[in-house]
Amino acid sequence: MRIAVVGTGYVGLVSGTCFAETGIKVTCVDIDPKKVAKLSNGEITIYEPGLEKIFLRNTREGRLKFTTNLEEGIKDAEIIFLALPTPPGADGSADLKYILGVANDLGKILTDYKVIVDKSTVPVGTAAKVRAAIAANFKGDFDVVSNPEFLREGVAVDDFMKPDRVVIGASSDRARKVMGDLYAPFVRQGNPIIYMDEKSAELTKYAANSFLATKISFMNEVAVLCEKVGADVDMVRKGIGSDDRIGKRFLFPGIGYGGSCFPKDVQALIMSSEEVGYNFQILKAVEEVNEKQKLHLMPKINAYFNHDLKGKHFALWGLAFKPNTDDIREAPALYIIKALTAAGATVTAYDPEAMPNVQAQIGHIANYANDQYSCLAGADALIIATEWSEFRTPDFEIIDSKLKNKVIFDGRNLFENKQIKELGYYYESIGRP
Repeated sequence: MRIAVVGTGYVGLVSGTCFAETGIKVTCVDIDPKKVAKLSNGEITIYEPGLEKIFLRNTREGRLKFTTNLEEGIKDAEIIFLALPTPPGADGSADLKYILGVANDLGKILTDYKVIVDKSTVPVGTAAKVRAAIAANFKGDFDVVSNPEFLREGVAVDDFMKPDRVVIGASSDRARKVMGDLYAPFVRQGNPIIYMDEKSAELTKYAANSFLATKISFMNEVAVLCEKVGADVDMVRKGIGSDDRIGKRFLFPGIGYGGSCFPKDVQALIMSSEEVGYNFQILKAVEEVNEKQKLHLMPKINAYFNHDLKGKHFALWGLAFKPNTDDIREAPALYIIKALTAAGATVTAYDPEAMPNVQAQIGHIANYANDQYSCLAGADALIIATEWSEFRTPDFEIIDSKLKNKVIFDGRNLFENKQIKELGYYYESIGRP
C-alpha cells in the first residue's frame, strides 16, 4: 500500500512516520521547501519523544519520502491524508482555507480513484466541502473520509501505534474497506475501529477534546474554591477520581491548558454551535475559566511582594504548555512572563525543549538559562509553569544557594506541602492550604 500525507506539521509528520513503520510507502508533501529539505536530509522538525528514531529508520530504508510537488506526491497513492493547519479565525472558527485549497488542487490532478482523508481537526460539514471542492474539477470516482486524530503531545507515537480506538467516518463500503485494511496492523490487540458517518466523526474529535478541557477547567474551579474554604484539592481529587464514573485522568489542577488542540477546538465547537443557533454555555464557561487560570499565580505573587514587582527578578521553570513537547501555543508561561514584565519585573526562564520557540516568539522580553539551576541566580522567587520530570526532585541545596529568597510559586503542584515547609520555603501552589 502507498499513501500520501499532505502537510508535515505535528499530525502529518507523526502520522506519516508511524504508517511507514508498518511497511507502508509514504510520501509527505509540504509547500515549504526549507522544511522539506531538512526532512529529506534526516533532520526532524518537531520534538516528540520516540519519533526521531523511527523517522530516521524509515527515511533510511526508503519508506518515508518528502516532496514539495503535490502531483508527484499523490501519483501512486491509494489514500491521501490532509493533515493541514486549521487555525482559529478572528471569531474563533476554524479556518479551512488550507484544506479547501489543497482539495481544489487535487481535483485538477486526480486521474483515478483515491480515498481523500481529513486528518486535521475540522468542523462538522468539512468532508462535504472537501468533496465539493474536488468534484468541481474531477468527475471521476473518489471518496472523502473523516479520520480524526487523538494524539497527545509527548506520547504521540504510542498513541498512534497503539490507539484506544480508530474513528472512521465514511459513506461508502469501498472507503471503509480501504481504511480498515490500512489500520488493521494498529488494532491487533482488539481495540476497536469505529465506523460512522462523516459528520459524526468530525464532531467526535471536537467533543472529545472539549470534554477533557471541561474536566480540567472544572478541577481548576474546584481548586480555587479549595483555597477559599481551606480544603486540599489533592484530597478532593483522590476522592472523586476513585469513582469510575469520573476517572482519575485530567483532574490535576494547575494554571490552565494550552497547546494546539484544546484552546482552538473549544473555540471552534462554540462557533460551530452558534452557526446553527445553539448557545453552548458550558464550553463558554470552560474557556473563560481557562483564561483566568493562566494568571492564577499573579495575585499570589503580587500579594507576597506587597503589590510592587518593579525591579523584582523571577526564575521561571517551564515554557512549553506541557512536558515532553516544544509546543508553546497558548502556554500559560508566556502569559505569566508578559504579566511580570508589564509590572516592571524581569524574568530568566529555562525549559528543556521549548526555549528556541519562545525566543523566536517573545525573545526580547525574557532572558534564558542553559539549565534549571543557572536560571535561579539572583532571583527573588522561583515560578514553576510546566511539570517536566526533572523539576520534580530538584537539589534544594543548590536552589537555596542560588535564590535570593526561599520562595516558590508552583503552578503545577510538584512538591508536597509538608516537604517544602520543612525545607523552610514560602510555598504557594494551586488549591492547597
